[in-house]
Amino acid sequence: MLMDVIVTTAALSLIIGVRYLVVGVVTHGLLWSGAGRGRRLNRQAPDRRRMRREIVASLIACPIYALPAALVLELWKRGGTAVYSDVGAWPLWWLPASFVVYLLAHDAFYYWVHRGLHHPRVFRWAHAEHHRSHDPSAFASFAFDPAEAAATAWFLPALAMVVPIHWGVALALLTLMTATAVLNHAGREVWPQGWLRRAPLKWLITATHHDLHHKRFNGNYGLYFRFWDTSRLTELSAATERRDRPHRPEGSPEISLDDGSPSAV
Repeated sequence: MLMDVIVTTAALSLIIGVRYLVVGVVTHGLLWSGAGRGRRLNRQAPDRRRMRREIVASLIACPIYALPAALVLELWKRGGTAVYSDVGAWPLWWLPASFVVYLLAHDAFYYWVHRGLHHPRVFRWAHAEHHRSHDPSAFASFAFDPAEAAATAWFLPALAMVVPIHWGVALALLTLMTATAVLNHAGREVWPQGWLRRAPLKWLITATHHDLHHKRFNGNYGLYFRFWDTSRLTELSAATERRDRPHRPEGSPEISLDDGSPSAV
């Protein structure tokens, strides 16, 4: 089985990497070509040199995310997971219910891990790479330090070991994860501003919400839903955004936009 996991990890790394590049190129091209589309959030267009570094960091993260997925895939082939292929194996209502359960569980997990990654003793070696993108691009959606990738890659595969999910629902979940991650880092808001104040978007994290996290560092930690930020008082408001300089919590490292070395921002 070990060799099977190694081969599957390599294959999934390639698939994840190609998917990332294709989605990133298409999204960035659609939103930033010409006059651009959507409401601009970035103070300036994404820097090409920074985008190249986002791509490198993302490709390094690919095998880290691929390994636990490959392990679950190989165990699934041997009947050792909670992933199922027969739609009739569980009640039909469980298909949408499992989608919601996974979303809520992933959102809760990510919120608390993300807050932990911003602790001054952790930030520099586990989360700084992602925050070098003060004006992020679609390519920043996967640009993580190896430590952050390792801390987050295992959760959904581990959940698939114990919580039943149809493989089609799992694929839909991964598709949603990719779409929201890319759009929330693209530097432009694709939704009309008026829609963001109405349900259901007022409950969800969009580019406007997450972009404030990249500008100010000290709030908006959620992944899909705003519940955790609002209930734990870490919600940042666009009305109080300071666009002249990002805010860093006391004790957190200063991040250079260029080479990653400490510098004032």
